[in-house]
Amino acid sequence: MSRLLPKIFPNYPAGLSAIALSIVPSFAAISAPPVQKPNFIFILCDDLGWTSTSQRMDNRMTNSSSDYYETPNMERLASQGVRFSNGYAPCALCCPTRRSIQFGQTPARQGDLLFKENYHPDFKKGLAIPQMLKSVSSDYRAAHYGKWDLRSDIFPEDIGYDESDGDTGNNNGDMNSSKETKWTDLFLNNDPKRMGTITNRAVNFMERQVKTGHPFYLQVSHYATHVDFQTREETYQKYLQKKKGEIHNNPGFAGMLDNLDGSIGTLLDKINELGIADHTYLILMTDNGGVEAIPPVNNKFDHPSVFKTPSNNFPLRGGKWTLYEGGIRVPFMVIGPGIKPGSQCDIPVTGWDILPTLSDLAGNKNPLPSNLDGTSFRPLLENGNKGQFVRNGEELVFHYFGKPHSAIRAGDFKLIKFWNLKKIELYNLKDDPGELNDLTESKPDKAKELEAKLLAYLEKVHAEILYPPKNIKAKSKKKNSDD
Repeated sequence: MSRLLPKIFPNYPAGLSAIALSIVPSFAAISAPPVQKPNFIFILCDDLGWTSTSQRMDNRMTNSSSDYYETPNMERLASQGVRFSNGYAPCALCCPTRRSIQFGQTPARQGDLLFKENYHPDFKKGLAIPQMLKSVSSDYRAAHYGKWDLRSDIFPEDIGYDESDGDTGNNNGDMNSSKETKWTDLFLNNDPKRMGTITNRAVNFMERQVKTGHPFYLQVSHYATHVDFQTREETYQKYLQKKKGEIHNNPGFAGMLDNLDGSIGTLLDKINELGIADHTYLILMTDNGGVEAIPPVNNKFDHPSVFKTPSNNFPLRGGKWTLYEGGIRVPFMVIGPGIKPGSQCDIPVTGWDILPTLSDLAGNKNPLPSNLDGTSFRPLLENGNKGQFVRNGEELVFHYFGKPHSAIRAGDFKLIKFWNLKKIELYNLKDDPGELNDLTESKPDKAKELEAKLLAYLEKVHAEILYPPKNIKAKSKKKNSDD
């Protein structure tokens, strides 16, 4: 460049070339725009099964989508990013899943009866998602709208959220259904499950953060599709006139899901409208699988062959309240920069992986707490099944507190231990995703191996199932089962 300066500027003093060159790098450093921190939007749906959308969750299984419900925006989301065919909720119940996601830990580690005490903000036992992001950059802003339901004296603002709807508990939206018919009540209204209100607040938050230049974390926790059916009149009429499917056939639920899907579409549109798609990630998942039947058969472990009709989560077994695949395998999709559109990844991921994944994507240089169970699945977002993904511990361990049972998945095998029944079951999910063929007797060594690993983990985290807390009243069965 020093040779070019005199040619470009004939009167340029040759002796100043070196000075000019020394200035150029400094000027470049000053004028270079700061690296844009990514935005994160996390949409958490309620009680929505793996096969309850019109998006096929596994391209290898033609029956992995609904035969009645319509969710074009979820299809749109899948077409823009990656779909995890083995995406798991942390538990088959709402509250433990929501706790697990916030802190990146399994429900077994967090406990149930002791959670309120151990995770109170004063004890600072856990690092939550918004706290982690603000440690990366103080510019981050965080908001939580919709269903909170940690069932403890913890408000969203206590763990780093700047805005929220407060401790909304285990509510269903606007309407109050009767206790006797809450799983079958139908309400027609213009803001079903407060979908419109929640989405409008989310859009407003996004607009304000983009205007002020703040990167953000936005969690939209919908009340839908929990418990009663709420939908708009015109949507309900649409599904009344549609031919019912063999698996799914409830027009009230269909209308509610259709309205929920529209709210998701609004957020997708807003990302494009604000011009932030190149540095914004959106994750969609649900807190547990769908109920097995309407009205639900609570806490049952029956073999599917005894049912008169297939369950709502067919071809998966079980549903909410059980750790069979129908209770914990859920829709799980991610869009964002560097993610191949329309791709599918078959490596198992779960809700407690979200915190370390966001940490990785945000460029966090600080060490994460040693008591995290999650692992960043960023390599899977960037390279799918070829991603170099090594989990912190090979296994995924699940635990349900109501009628206590635990499960462990390692590779293709999954073992379920029913504590009260004093029995175990073993399945090969690759060959038998519906968990119909118990391999306990034909593969006793594998069953023994997985049970030992399960017990070792539960011992490591001092799980309540092994060490019941003393001097604490047990929660009622109803409170454990009516979520």
